[in-house]
Amino acid sequence: MWTDVAAESREVRAVADASTDPNAGRLFAAKQTASMNAARESQLLRDLNTLATFIDVYCKHRHRGMSKTPVALKTHDITRICGRDLELCATCHKLLAHAFVKRTRCPFDPKPMCKKCPDHCYAPEYRVRIRKVMKFSGRRLVLRGRLRYLRHLFF
Repeated sequence: MWTDVAAESREVRAVADASTDPNAGRLFAAKQTASMNAARESQLLRDLNTLATFIDVYCKHRHRGMSKTPVALKTHDITRICGRDLELCATCHKLLAHAFVKRTRCPFDPKPMCKKCPDHCYAPEYRVRIRKVMKFSGRRLVLRGRLRYLRHLFF
């Protein structure tokens, strides 16, 4: 409780200072922008982690006999996003790369659920495949008690 009062007091002082100092307003806006960017980055990493987990579960159960290779993308650090290395078949590797690029470049803020999005950015073949992955993995993760994915499904 005291921390909320202290934070609110600092914000009030910053706004009051901004009214007297022309540079203080820019600093206050820069801090707000940095905070918003950190929140967006955090949400992006969560979404990418969820995508990787869903595709990993799907690949492990549906493509058991296929040869798997470690995932390495030029655009994203998989180990940082997932906390571990992933091994996927070639088909799932392509799907993961496509999904990561599309999620990273999503122009909407806040990002809507893909099925409710007015502008579908996935290529038609990838849309069909990601739906299959989400349907299979979503059920499997919920049945195995992963509460984090329940939150993803409903919020």
